[in-house]
Amino acid sequence: MKNMKKWCHDVIATPERIAIPIMTHPGIELCGKTVKQAVTNGQTHAEAICKLNEVYPAAASTVIMDLTVEAECFGSEIVFAENEVPNVVGRLVHDHASIVALPVPSIQSGRMPEYLKANRLAAENITDKPVFGGCIGPFSLAGRLYDMSEMMMALYMEPDSIRLLLEKCTEFITNYLRAMKETGVNGVIIAEPAAGLVSNEDCSSFSSTYISRIVEELQDDNFMIVLHNCGNTGHCTAAMVETKAAGLHFGNKIDMVQVLQECPEDILVMGNIDPVGIFKMATLEKVKKETLELLQKTGKWKNFIVSSGCDVPPEVPMENIDAFYQALNEYNRQ
Repeated sequence: MKNMKKWCHDVIATPERIAIPIMTHPGIELCGKTVKQAVTNGQTHAEAICKLNEVYPAAASTVIMDLTVEAECFGSEIVFAENEVPNVVGRLVHDHASIVALPVPSIQSGRMPEYLKANRLAAENITDKPVFGGCIGPFSLAGRLYDMSEMMMALYMEPDSIRLLLEKCTEFITNYLRAMKETGVNGVIIAEPAAGLVSNEDCSSFSSTYISRIVEELQDDNFMIVLHNCGNTGHCTAAMVETKAAGLHFGNKIDMVQVLQECPEDILVMGNIDPVGIFKMATLEKVKKETLELLQKTGKWKNFIVSSGCDVPPEVPMENIDAFYQALNEYNRQ
């Protein structure tokens, strides 16, 4: 069992920078499998995580950021393509009565057992570094069940209904993370991108309040929580900090220097190379240049970890991943 408080302390104390891109899809491709195979089969998913760990020197391993698993358990319809991330279609709840009637599902429903299996196998096979599971945040899950556009209006028209839905989402996510913790993984990245669509005050009220409860119950010396919000463009960093998550992860639309100025120096701050515009679409020279520039700009903050701004998508050129790590090595040599 790895002491994650000590690990965080060691990361901050070490002069060299480390990298933890949220990256599983290249591992799927290295295994010759499809995205659909990986998101429906825990063994395949774990093999992809382990293969990527063999090939690239990330300081921690991560599972796929699949934001449909939890909604599927509630009963949402999911569309699968062979080599794209799954998508939620349709709307599950639409008013107070349908929210009241919505049961909190078992963690044995949908594909959740396969994801718990992937976490367990990854934790058993990768023992030299932390393994982070992944899940959706309560606000983002509620938006998937209620429809995000409709929920944005309901926050002001029917806040009590949305709070009831958030209570059910939080209960389910807490149950999931309790089971995930038991698999042996060292932490979880909670993806709450929809919370970036609202003001800092509303992010605090409708997201951070619930994330804080999850952190208080589950985060300890051996299990750390990283809160990811790629919707935050700089307006709701304070709300993220108040959750007391041990790590915060930011998307490519934000200024990392500004973020680091606003975050406590004893929590890990991660981000934010554009996963599509840079990792997937740019030349390897551009990837290296962008990564080096980010490392140089953030050099004085010892709690910074260079990462992708979000989950790296399928079909990223392997030479671009190589360039990312080349930039990290070059910076550390300097």
